[in-house]
Amino acid sequence: MSEWQALHGVLHEAHHARPEDLPRMARRMAGELGATDMILYLVDHEQHELLPMRDDGSPERESLTIEGTLAGRAYGLMRPYAAEGGTRLWVPLLDGLERLGVVEVVSTGPVPADRVSSFATACSLLAELVVTRASYSDSVERVRRRAPMRLAAEMLRAQLPPLTFSTGAMTISGILEPSYDVGGDAFDYAVNGDIAHLALFDAVGHGSEGGMRAVMLASLALAAYRNARRAGFDLIATYHHIDTAVRDHDRRGLITGVLAELDQRTGRLRVISAGHPSGLVLRRGRVAKVLPTPTALPVTLGEHRPPLIVEESLEPDDYVLFHTDGITEARSADGVPFGLDRLVDHTVRAIADELPLPETARRLVHAILAYQDEQLRDDATVLLVRWHGAPD
Repeated sequence: MSEWQALHGVLHEAHHARPEDLPRMARRMAGELGATDMILYLVDHEQHELLPMRDDGSPERESLTIEGTLAGRAYGLMRPYAAEGGTRLWVPLLDGLERLGVVEVVSTGPVPADRVSSFATACSLLAELVVTRASYSDSVERVRRRAPMRLAAEMLRAQLPPLTFSTGAMTISGILEPSYDVGGDAFDYAVNGDIAHLALFDAVGHGSEGGMRAVMLASLALAAYRNARRAGFDLIATYHHIDTAVRDHDRRGLITGVLAELDQRTGRLRVISAGHPSGLVLRRGRVAKVLPTPTALPVTLGEHRPPLIVEESLEPDDYVLFHTDGITEARSADGVPFGLDRLVDHTVRAIADELPLPETARRLVHAILAYQDEQLRDDATVLLVRWHGAPD
């Protein structure tokens, strides 16, 4: 059967498919493409493990670590890898550049090189189905969870955009830890025409009761940001809209944040830093610019001083790194802060390894976790942007 016929059959069936049907549909597609089986693995929220998505007809499989496995390499580097002997092919499960997991292609012999692209196409379709079916069911989400999620995290994570998006001229990747108990960090982005809109928020308040209040504030900031953005407000008007919305709800609340716009045609970056840690521009393996901060007061204090916009002209292949203070203020067991120098060093080394942007962000946040023995005292959030240059 041809690749087109296999995909057409799955697309036709997908109109009435549940998430629970995806393992069976993958298995059917495998047979039509000349393989024995195709097994879905979804990445857990912390991006440590790849967890099998099985049904009654699936072979027994255990979860796989991302570190030190061929499946993890396919996930991290976003390209297919064949196991020794060739009867296993690991293909990343990608929705655009958003990494959902991997697919294990099982065959009786090595997959011919000219057939790898067929399986990659099939996995792209499966990724689309994972995303769309997950909107109607909890099955996908249940597979991805390795621990109970606290209510505050449930509320906030439901509002975050996909972790990674690319237009070809620019790639955006964000990550937030801890996964199951957040304390008020949030990020957002949207691309409207040539302009990429970027935001990072850190609401004050952690722990059980404080964490819920912080999440409520962060949720309000996200909603106000999107409301202003969709109304076509400029950067200053957006800041005031968020400030007013949060202050009207909770005058004693406090949110630091960054609002930014990047013109993909020119590389012009415009930033308001509302009492937030400074953003960094990385160029050719070094820090080219530490963006000034603060240029505005934290949200709810905006009526006391007008915000200022900082502008920076990016060069092709520049990186812009925004982060919350949970990154630099993370402390080792003996109390030494992670600090800005370590943040820059880890980021530069990941960039030098020519890793995909989402893998750079993942390794960066995992370095923070490892530094404090996997026990975060504050949210650690990164928003990383690479401008590739003006679109063709």
